[in-house]
Amino acid sequence: MTIRIAHSIPGRIRFTTSYGRLTCDQADALLYYLLSLPGVKAAKVYDRSGNAVVTYQGSREELLHRICRFSLASDTVKKLVPEHTSRSLDRYYQEKLISRTVAHFALRAVLPAPIRALKAIVLSVRYLKAGLRCLAQRKLEVPVLDATAILVSLIRRDLSTASSVMFLLGIGDLMEEWTHKKSVADLAGSMSLNVDKVWLRRPDGDVQVPVSQVEPGDLIHVTVGSVIPLDGAVEEGEAMVNQASLTGEPLPVKKTPGATVYAGTALEEGDLAIRIQKAAGATRYEKIIQMIEDTEQLKSSVESSAAHLADKLVPYSFLGTALTYLLTRNVQKAVSILMVDFSCALKLSMPVSVLSAIRECSEHQITVKGGKFLEAVAGADTIVFDKTGTLTKAQPMVRMVEPFGGNDPDEMLRIAACLEEHFPHSIANAVVREAAQKRLRHEEMHAKVHYVIAHGIASEIDGQQVRIGSHHFIFEDEHCAIPAGEQAKFDALPDDCSHLYLAIGGELVAVICIEDPLRPEAPEVIRRLKELGIRKIVMMTGDSERTARAIAKRVGVDEYHSEVLPDDKAAYVQTEHAAGRKVIMIGDGINDSPALSAADAGIAIREGSQLAREIADITLSHNDLGGLVTLKAISDLLMKRIHANYRFVMGFNSGLLALGLAGVLAPGASAFLHNMSTLAVGIHGMTDLLPDEV
Repeated sequence: MTIRIAHSIPGRIRFTTSYGRLTCDQADALLYYLLSLPGVKAAKVYDRSGNAVVTYQGSREELLHRICRFSLASDTVKKLVPEHTSRSLDRYYQEKLISRTVAHFALRAVLPAPIRALKAIVLSVRYLKAGLRCLAQRKLEVPVLDATAILVSLIRRDLSTASSVMFLLGIGDLMEEWTHKKSVADLAGSMSLNVDKVWLRRPDGDVQVPVSQVEPGDLIHVTVGSVIPLDGAVEEGEAMVNQASLTGEPLPVKKTPGATVYAGTALEEGDLAIRIQKAAGATRYEKIIQMIEDTEQLKSSVESSAAHLADKLVPYSFLGTALTYLLTRNVQKAVSILMVDFSCALKLSMPVSVLSAIRECSEHQITVKGGKFLEAVAGADTIVFDKTGTLTKAQPMVRMVEPFGGNDPDEMLRIAACLEEHFPHSIANAVVREAAQKRLRHEEMHAKVHYVIAHGIASEIDGQQVRIGSHHFIFEDEHCAIPAGEQAKFDALPDDCSHLYLAIGGELVAVICIEDPLRPEAPEVIRRLKELGIRKIVMMTGDSERTARAIAKRVGVDEYHSEVLPDDKAAYVQTEHAAGRKVIMIGDGINDSPALSAADAGIAIREGSQLAREIADITLSHNDLGGLVTLKAISDLLMKRIHANYRFVMGFNSGLLALGLAGVLAPGASAFLHNMSTLAVGIHGMTDLLPDEV
C-alpha cells in the first residue's frame, strides 16, 4: 500500500491511503493492522475518505515502513479483525438518522394539510397504545405523559406540535438504540473468547492442537486457571467453574461427571476432561450479547436512579398541569406545562452517557462490563496492585538456571518448561519461552499435573515426585532438601531477581533465576493516579520482603505487603471495605482472582491469565498501565457529565415551566424547546469525554 502523509507532528501522523474510499471491512482491516504495530498507541480509520490517523511512540521511519506493508489480501491481516465490529452498525444508524430527519422535514413541506393530519394520527397510535398499556398496569410513568401530550395536541388540532413531539421522541429512541447496540457490540466483541489452542486427549497422552481442529465428540483436558474453550459435558474430574462471564453468578459452581460446561467459563479449582458438544464459534458471541442486555445489575446506581426519578416525576407533571388550569383557567398555559417534563431528558441522557463512556473506553482498548464499574472507579480512593506482571513487565526473563546435585541446567529447564506450560502466567511463560529459545523440545513425560494456587506445581516423572514453585512450597510445605555441600552455592543466589525452585525426589535440583523488570511507565502512572484523587496505592506480592521493598520504593506506592497468599489479598480488600473505602484491584494471575472478585472494580491486564480476565470487571487490552489513567479520567468525567446533565435538565425545564405559566411560551414552543433540549443533552451524551488525541 502506498500512502500520502497529510499532516505529521512528533508522535502523530495523518495519512491518506492509495485505496481511496474504503468499505467497512477494509477500514476495519486497516484499523486493526495499525493497532497491532509496535509503538502504536491509538489509531482511527475514516472509511469514507480513506484517511487514517495514528498516535505512536518510537521511530517514525520504522512505523511508516510497516504501514506501507499493509495489504488487504493478506491472510495475517484478516485474522487480526474480530468476528464482530461496530463500524457497519454505525453506518446503518447514521444513514437511518439522516434519512428520517430529511424525510420528516421534506414531507412537512410538500404534503397537503389533510395528509399531514392523517399521518400524525397514524403515527400517534403506537404512543397512545404504550400509554394505555402503562395505565393498565396501574403505572403513571413516562409513556403516559408522552401519550397525553400527543393526544392533547391532536384534540387541539395542533398537528405541528404533535408531529414535532413524535419526531423528537423517535429521534431520541433511535439515538439511544444506536448507542446501546454499539456499546453492547463493542463490549461483546472484546469479551468474545480468544483461545488459540487446547489440550486434546489421545490414547498416548495429551496433545496441544489448534481449537479449530477440535470436533464434536473429541475429549479435551482443561486445567485450573484456564478458560473452557467449547461447550461440552464433563467426562472425568471435578472442578469449581466460574460462570460469571455467562450467567452473572458471583460464586463458582461445582462440576462433576455428567455436568454441562460452557465456552468462556473458567476453572478456578481442579481439572476436567470434557467431551465436546459444539464446535468453535457456535454461540459464544450471542450468549455474551444476551447476558449483557439482560443483566440489570451492571447498571450504575446513577443510571438506575435517573430512570426511577424520571418515572417518579411524571405524576408531578400532571399535577402541575391540573393546578395551572385550576388557577388560570387558561388551557394554553396548562398544555404548556404538560409539554414540559423532566423525565425524558433524565431517562435518555443518563444511559446514553454511560453507554457512550463504555464505548469510548473500548476505543482506548479498555473493556468495561457495565456502567456500575465506571462509577466504582470514579468513586475509588484505594488501588491495590499485584506486582508480578502488573507493576512489573508482563514478560519476565530467565537470567540463569543454577543447577544442584550435578544436574544439567538445560535438562532442568526442559523439565520446568514441560510442567509450567500447562499453567500460563508471566513467570511460567518466561520459563517456557527460554526453553523454546534454547530449542529444548520435549514430549510429555510427567503424570497428572496439579496446580497449588500461589505455591507451585506438583507432578511425577518416572515414579519420582516433582515439585516446582516458591521457597515456601518447596522447603516448608514439601520439606525438600538442599544437596549436601551446596548450601553456600544456594546462599550465593542473586538477590535482585525472583527464584523458582525445582525439586525431584525431595531434593533441590535447580533454581531458575528470573528477572522481573519494572514497567517503565509504572512510576508515572502511580503519580498521575494520585493527581486524579486516589489517596492510597498499595502493592501486594507473593515475593520476598527484600524484592517487594525494592520494587515499592522504585514505583512510589504508599504501602506494600510481601509473601501474601490469594486469600490475603481478598482479605485486605474486605478490610478496606470495612473502613469505608472503595477499592480497585489490579492483577493478572490466577492467584489474584479472589481479590478481583472482592473489589468494587477488578481490573485485569491483557497478558494475564484467562481466569483473571474472565473474572475481572474491566480489562486493559493494551500492554500499558497508562490505560489506568485513561480509565480513571473517563470515569471522573462521566460522573461530572451526569451531574451537569442533571442540573441542566432540572434548571432548563424549570425555566420552561415558569415561562409557560407566565404565558410567554405557547404549547408548541414549550414542546419544541423541551424536546430540542432533550435531544441536545442526548447528543452531548454521545460525544467523547476525553479531548480528541488523534
